[in-house]
Amino acid sequence: MRESYTDKILQGVVAQLKELRLAKGLSHETLAKKAKITRPAISHIENGKRKPSLLVCLRIAEGLDASLAVIISKAESKIKKSG
Repeated sequence: MRESYTDKILQGVVAQLKELRLAKGLSHETLAKKAKITRPAISHIENGKRKPSLLVCLRIAEGLDASLAVIISKAESKIKKSG
């Protein structure tokens, strides 16, 4: 089955959030505390076992001191470039 555009965007957003977490040197535990969600939730989201809601994405972005709008824009750009 072909992946939908929205699924690709969500995967791109999750990848951007993970990349930013790693670039900032944050553990799952530290980010979870900052984002006010559980550590397993961060792990499951990054490993594709769970799809985050908009609220969770916003909390994670806030925990990373990042703009979710910018993260979504980057994810969209990568999808458009890959065709």
